[in-house]
Amino acid sequence: MTQQVPSTDPELARVRNFRDVGGLPTVDGRRVRHGVLFRSGHLAHATEEDAAFLASLGLHTIFDFRNAADQKLEGPDVELPGVRNVNLPLSDPADGAGFWKMVRDGEIEQLREALGDGKAAGRMIASYRTIIRERTTEHTRVLRSLADDSVPALMHCAAGKDRAGLSIAITLLTLGVEREAIVADYLESNAKHRRYKVHRSSGSAAGYSPEVMELLSPLFEARAEYLAAAFETIEETWGGVEAYLKQGLGVTPEIRERLRGRLLD
Repeated sequence: MTQQVPSTDPELARVRNFRDVGGLPTVDGRRVRHGVLFRSGHLAHATEEDAAFLASLGLHTIFDFRNAADQKLEGPDVELPGVRNVNLPLSDPADGAGFWKMVRDGEIEQLREALGDGKAAGRMIASYRTIIRERTTEHTRVLRSLADDSVPALMHCAAGKDRAGLSIAITLLTLGVEREAIVADYLESNAKHRRYKVHRSSGSAAGYSPEVMELLSPLFEARAEYLAAAFETIEETWGGVEAYLKQGLGVTPEIRERLRGRLLD
């Protein structure tokens, strides 16, 4: 039996951006069931208390969308007893390793050149579009796993807002959740207690100056324009959500019905 969890999510000590996706409304009047689908940032730094809470959820599967560079930087997830861990990188093995080193250590001139004049937001939009177009195999695997036996499930990446945010959004689209509710859940990652903490080298002269934080903010915020770019890519590439699910992800009516049966009240 799936364990029910409070609708007010706990603030975990060393796991950012954790929440239950339950309660979101579908266009046909149903709601996502509480206690079956969770999202968060990485679990590598979870405390014993964090791990005990996560273990209490009765999770079947944890989907980790980080790549090799992320895992090298942050470390592997904590082990939870009886939980299947599935690593499905949604970006290339070392994608952005040099870029993120620049974010942590770069001086102000480097940051201005790489991130100023809308370049940071442009990078994020391009990343969302690429994941939608090129990571259909991974998203197909997630949806099939959820339909088969993988709930309760937790999806996470590093910050829990981009790669995990897209995977959650695609799952919610498949369930028929209202578009406004999908966007609202995505934007919850901006809550102060959820946001990924920016880590900068203490040796950097620029440090955490207001200009640096302004330059970095597009990388560490969930913005509606990013998710809108993902939805636009679905429309441009496949002609709509239904065609995307059928042709892009191979989601049959039978898979979709099983998914809805497992995740909806």
